[in-house]
Amino acid sequence: MASPNAADASSTAASTKETSATTSGANRARTAPPAESKEGIWLRRAAIFSFWAVVVLLGLPVWWKTTAIYRAELPLQDMTDWAAGKLCKPVFPLRIAVEPSMPSHDAQQLVRLTQHAIDDLNEFSAHHLRLISTTSPNTANSSQEVAIDGMSVRSDDTDNALVVRMIQVETGETPRSQLQSYSPTLDVYYSASQLPAQSSTSSPLATFIARQLHTVFAEEQAQLAYLLATQPGAQAARTKALSIEKYIELDRQSTKVLKYAPTYHLTFSLFSPSYTPSAWNIEAALKTYVSSLLESFSGISNFTVDSQVQLYASFSPSIRQPEYDEDLKAWTLRREDLSGFINAAEWPLTPSIGEGPTVNFILYVPDASQSPLLVKENAGNSWLIPQWGGVHILNLPSGSSTTNVLAAKDLAPAMHTFSDQLTTLFGLPQAPASLPLRISTLERVRAASLIFSASSTLGALAQVYQKMPSIPVPDNVAQSVDSTITHLHQACNFLREGQFQSALEHARVAEMEAEKAFFERSMVGQVYFPDEHKVAVYLPLLGPVAVPLVMAALKELKGVIAAIRGR
Repeated sequence: MASPNAADASSTAASTKETSATTSGANRARTAPPAESKEGIWLRRAAIFSFWAVVVLLGLPVWWKTTAIYRAELPLQDMTDWAAGKLCKPVFPLRIAVEPSMPSHDAQQLVRLTQHAIDDLNEFSAHHLRLISTTSPNTANSSQEVAIDGMSVRSDDTDNALVVRMIQVETGETPRSQLQSYSPTLDVYYSASQLPAQSSTSSPLATFIARQLHTVFAEEQAQLAYLLATQPGAQAARTKALSIEKYIELDRQSTKVLKYAPTYHLTFSLFSPSYTPSAWNIEAALKTYVSSLLESFSGISNFTVDSQVQLYASFSPSIRQPEYDEDLKAWTLRREDLSGFINAAEWPLTPSIGEGPTVNFILYVPDASQSPLLVKENAGNSWLIPQWGGVHILNLPSGSSTTNVLAAKDLAPAMHTFSDQLTTLFGLPQAPASLPLRISTLERVRAASLIFSASSTLGALAQVYQKMPSIPVPDNVAQSVDSTITHLHQACNFLREGQFQSALEHARVAEMEAEKAFFERSMVGQVYFPDEHKVAVYLPLLGPVAVPLVMAALKELKGVIAAIRGR
């Protein structure tokens, strides 16, 4: 049985707890915030909405407009078709003018039989010879009526690739031929008894002429076949005009040739390890030995020329010093050291001067104590540096070591060497013996290569346009592309018509416009600016602004949802 004291204690504890609970509830009632009015709720929501309205209706459109990338429309399908070689199949119809010394009916019969013989010999359909019979021999730069395959057409003598002069003789072996070295002329000597009869279907004289013409243009056919074989979709990779051995030879030669440019800068440099010779009559030497060659190339490229003299020019420290050879009685350099002969660290040879690429020709005059200086393996004194220039070591005769000025006649061997190196660097064919024919061959090869190069650049630009949508494409790029396509069409048409100089001019412009479009500065700069960089730029700026707006919107949305559920 509980005592009265325990009962009183329990009653007192209960009373105390009840009093504490009542006091705590009263305190909470006094500290709780008043309920928000409907006007305050709508005011807060209106403020949040106004901020979002400014962002969505004003901020985003302004940002989109100011940061949008402008991309001009490009004819992508045409560009791709040009790159694939679908829009232009280069052909090279060469007109051969025959100047007869016989009656007209005999001349027409000889031309017809010769044409059939040429067609039978030709295995390269893109390159074909077309004979024309002229009625006025030795007429230059004039337009006249000629017969091609029995049809009378209009022809300009400047478009003739070769002139065949028929010369009737009474003595000597016939038929025989002679190709002029400095004129695109083939002299064919024959006797009157060798003329074909009107009823004949073949002729030894016509076959002889056809074989001579095929030989004259064999090197050109091989170079054009090689050029076509290296292009996408080429079908002429294996023809009798281009054997495997010839393909390998031309491929090796192509590694030496300079890339085509409208203008080249030629630098002729004299280097000497001592103080002599200190000068050279380079102006007279260039005028005598090189100027005529540069004039011959003027239809393909332009040239600027300068010269310099560098005394106390030492060998490159990366090569071994010359060694004396008892058998050659000369100081020698090893073949493996020729590539390091140029002392690029000390010799003033800038990589590019002026508008076009620089071609360096170095004349090195060794010191008297190391003269003569030759290449050990072949006893030569000159070598070619592919796609760069050439070097010639001038060993002065004994007793002339005190000569301070090199005369033009002293420079003759070096100038001849530099001329040969120049023709190799420009890709001039080695055959035939006629220089004008070799230059005209180079003209046709350059025209075709520029068409292929410009077409390839268009294809590369189309790929960049499609694969990189983040780069801008200004209107001038579209204009350059349109200009390129226009000039490519004209160049291709002139090729088909046999007007190769005009084809080269349009191909040159097409190449220049294509390069201009592809290397547009605003495009090149954006290529190296990926999307990750944009995120890194925008995040620090937009983060502090976006977080309060997003959190306020989420809180308000949560309150709305809670109010809906409480109803």
